Amino acid sequence: MDEKRPVKIQVRGLSKVFGKQPKKALELRDQGLKRPEILEKTGQTLGLSNISFDVYEGELLVIMGLSGSGKSTLIRCLNRLIDTTEGEIIIDDENIPTLSEKALLECRRRHFSMVFQNFALFPHRTVRQNAEFGLEIRGVDKAERQQIAQSALTQVGLDGWEEAYPNQLSGGMQQRVGLARALANDSTVLLMDEAFSALDPLIRKDMQQELLQLQSKMQKTTVFITHDLDEALNIGDRIVLLKDGEVVQIGTPEEILTQPADDYVRRFIEGVDRSRVLTAESAMRPVRSTARASDGPRTALHRMRDHSIDSIYVTDRDRRLIGLLEAEAASKAIDAKSDTITDHLTQDFRKVPPEEPLQNLFAMFSDKSFPIAVIDEQQRLLGVVVKGAVLDELARAGEQ
Repeated sequence: MDEKRPVKIQVRGLSKVFGKQPKKALELRDQGLKRPEILEKTGQTLGLSNISFDVYEGELLVIMGLSGSGKSTLIRCLNRLIDTTEGEIIIDDENIPTLSEKALLECRRRHFSMVFQNFALFPHRTVRQNAEFGLEIRGVDKAERQQIAQSALTQVGLDGWEEAYPNQLSGGMQQRVGLARALANDSTVLLMDEAFSALDPLIRKDMQQELLQLQSKMQKTTVFITHDLDEALNIGDRIVLLKDGEVVQIGTPEEILTQPADDYVRRFIEGVDRSRVLTAESAMRPVRSTARASDGPRTALHRMRDHSIDSIYVTDRDRRLIGLLEAEAASKAIDAKSDTITDHLTQDFRKVPPEEPLQNLFAMFSDKSFPIAVIDEQQRLLGVVVKGAVLDELARAGEQ
């Protein structure tokens, strides 16, 4: 995650105690006792303990953990559906736990939309009427809210279903209506609480991909709750991993897999298909040598021989990738007395962005086994991936 993005939500020292003696529970927590001992001694449940993290503008942050880890409590604290015991939740300079009821209502309307696991649709309302419900509550004019709701339904692929009722829709389509309702509200933050957990596995995968496509277009700040590690790794820019109400690790999917914080995380990630999560960047190696477009064939061939390689990538002065020159082509250019190499380049090679999953790279290695070029958005050559490096990276990650 690019931490140069503005911070949208700051969570600092957040704790939640369920019970009538929260102060006593926190005192025991500060003495080093954990949730089970605190419950045994006081009857109080330490739902969350000293949680701190940031959510960046446009980020899809996943909060995950097993049942009872505190993830659903945490997301409900963000918009104060559950009052906190201590700590700060700051969004646009407003500290949510300290807001008056009136200010809290306005904050929720302005900043938060929520998508629930059980769809939470009104059975007597049509798809369009469900999608525009939040706007109706806010008093938006009927024609305007219908137009906004229609646009949201189009975004989630429900054109033509506007007059249908929820019982006429599949589970995946019902969840799309819930997502459209949240998008129609045009809040700055989207909260999704186990939003896909009730769906069949194939539909769930489809919804994950649709969410990623929407996120790519809209860059909506999203906090997504799940207990499913595969889901977290698939959609999250970063993951906050909870255990017994405490943060165990915060990191990108790749960091969670390759740099687990402790034995709990190591056990948690056992059995994960790392090739689906690790990226080309993790297996990328520096380019041993490159040629410039202005080089002659003798210079390029000399560089290949110096580095014991039989092909070389060719870039311009800004390191933008132009093509690849094979040793045989360079020799032919010399025989033809050619002064440049640009007419002898091949485009018969593979290039990928740094975030390309490793699992996609195996099929890209041709019989000639050219290294796969890793390029940025400006087509600049960042490094290369060779087949052995992919296998080494997966083996290294498996040893963590």
